[in-house]
Amino acid sequence: MKQSEIKKASTAELQEAFADSRKAYSDLKMAHTISPLENPIQLRSQRRVIARIATELTNREVQ
Repeated sequence: MKQSEIKKASTAELQEAFADSRKAYSDLKMAHTISPLENPIQLRSQRRVIARIATELTNREVQ
């Protein structure tokens, strides 16, 4: 998810995307533990997406 998509999304959509991203990251991490991923950079990019969504959710709570 790009930053522009995150800013346009509603809070409910962001919370759903956050949960989905966390699950996807967990699945990727488990798959990487069992056998190395073909593209391990997926882990880093998924972590960054999670961080972007979490930051936007936090900013919306503060406002």
